[in-house]
Amino acid sequence: MSTKTKFGPKGWTPERLGSLAGKTYLITGANNGAGFEASRVFLSKGASVVMLNRSADKSTAAIAKLKQEFGSDADATFVRMDLAVLVSVREAAADVLKKVPGIDALICNAAIAQVAQQEITVDGFESQLGVNHFGHFLLCGLLFDRVEKSEGRIVVVGSNAYKMGLKRIQFEDLNFNNNYTAWNSYAQSKLAQMMFAYEMQGRVQAAGKNVTVQVCHPGASRTNLLKDTASTFNKIVWSILSRVIAQSAEKGSWPEVMSATEAEVESGRLYGPTKRSQTVGPIDECPLNECALDREAAAKLWTLSEQKTSLSWSP
Repeated sequence: MSTKTKFGPKGWTPERLGSLAGKTYLITGANNGAGFEASRVFLSKGASVVMLNRSADKSTAAIAKLKQEFGSDADATFVRMDLAVLVSVREAAADVLKKVPGIDALICNAAIAQVAQQEITVDGFESQLGVNHFGHFLLCGLLFDRVEKSEGRIVVVGSNAYKMGLKRIQFEDLNFNNNYTAWNSYAQSKLAQMMFAYEMQGRVQAAGKNVTVQVCHPGASRTNLLKDTASTFNKIVWSILSRVIAQSAEKGSWPEVMSATEAEVESGRLYGPTKRSQTVGPIDECPLNECALDREAAAKLWTLSEQKTSLSWSP
């Protein structure tokens, strides 16, 4: 699809942000990488950040680091959530609804990638599809009304991998029981996330709800995404390539910060780095492969996701 430049030759940067005092941002997977760097940007502008992370120890350390940088009054808190366990997602959402009166943006940032051998979650999902899509689907459904109350946003952080692999949802074998590969299963999980986001955009608009849904990708960023899951070979390859082709985790966070705050964003778009096959460079609108906009497949995925998560919801 055609794209257009909105933010000039330098692209979007946090310099466009004014004060975010009074705003509250929820970020999944925020104790390191792009999620942590997004937290830094929000806190630097006076916002509150609620991290939704699996590790209590890593979250405590991350918050301590943020308070050291921004002062003891920096409003960064933590709710434990394991996206691989639907019960944990439900418990975390209930905790958020008790503690957080308003959500200006829910940022679906957490992900696992390149899982070397097939792993199945306790709920029966291939691990990448379970964490990256089904966990976030459930979380968005449980928190949607609170986001709407704030006329807020839901930001889905995708990946360029969505247009690689099979370029479709393998409904006949979601878990890749017959032919598992780390790459195809990861690509499917990111395509599922993005299909879900664009389907949610359409449903929100049709229902006239006060929620903005945006989709972005971080490009190639130097984060710990592959640290715990990828094969030794892929870790070595990435450790070499990342020094050459990747940008910092800080810049990798800018697309999600932009998607959570910027007024001049549109539906049916993908925002992220725009240079070198959208891996690095100025943040702006990126080309969007039609496979992410397959409405028939997206509607089927939505119904399936409702069944798999035992949550029937529509914006």
